[in-house]
Amino acid sequence: MDVLEVTNRRLLVIDEIVNDETAVSAPEKWQVGIDLGTADIQTVVVDGDGEPIAAFLDWADVVRDGVVVDYVGACRLVREQLAKVERKLGVTVERAVTSYPPGTDPRISINVVESAGIEVSDVVDEPCSVAALLEITDGAVVDVGGGTTGTAIIAEGQLVASEDEPSGGRHVSLTIAGGLGVSIEEAEQHKRCSQDDPMVAAMAKPVVEKMADIVAGHIQAHQPSNIYLTGGGTLIAGFSDVFRRAFPHITIVELSKALYLTPLAIASYGLSGKGDK
Repeated sequence: MDVLEVTNRRLLVIDEIVNDETAVSAPEKWQVGIDLGTADIQTVVVDGDGEPIAAFLDWADVVRDGVVVDYVGACRLVREQLAKVERKLGVTVERAVTSYPPGTDPRISINVVESAGIEVSDVVDEPCSVAALLEITDGAVVDVGGGTTGTAIIAEGQLVASEDEPSGGRHVSLTIAGGLGVSIEEAEQHKRCSQDDPMVAAMAKPVVEKMADIVAGHIQAHQPSNIYLTGGGTLIAGFSDVFRRAFPHITIVELSKALYLTPLAIASYGLSGKGDK
């Protein structure tokens, strides 16, 4: 199987095991990745071959536009997820890899993870972690989180640009909340079910078009042949269709269960770098 097929399969595995606390035996080698997102915090553990063996997700409004707005809440969730990893695998977690949105201070993520009493063995910007996982030599990774849209441009195997702007899934939720006259929490639920609700999808469309405009600016000087979509924000109904219309001469690549792609990439990033367990 090629790298996209392998990654799709691993994402399906995460979808099956996420928040499953059933105890399993830890392999000899394993790596922890922690993703501090705007809409959620995720911890993924992979074995030495990159196969997911544990995954935990909590929906949380503790980070906005790459800035931690609820430091205590973020630290608590990270500690709780790491405790679940330790119980599930029967291990002691001493180090982990984490990430940050391009253009923000990596120390923000590092401080939260270190609050759990572990070492940050490596830190990488979110779209670059995905580019490394997918072994992209030429192309762009677009990571749409809850608060930001980040783009990493890869050419001849090297990162040539990495940019991030504040527009993401939360902005879609705000639009839905205003359109339906509901709370932001209710709007989040409507957004997650947008594939089944054409009216919600129609409300989201202008925000997605804005994200496409942002990406157009990011790639203007590079014009990659492929754009790889990642992040929970890309799961909004019609998202990829908007991007295909916006970039008719660029191949838009989607992966299954993209909500888990960045945390999988973060954990996998440590296998070949100094984040090794």
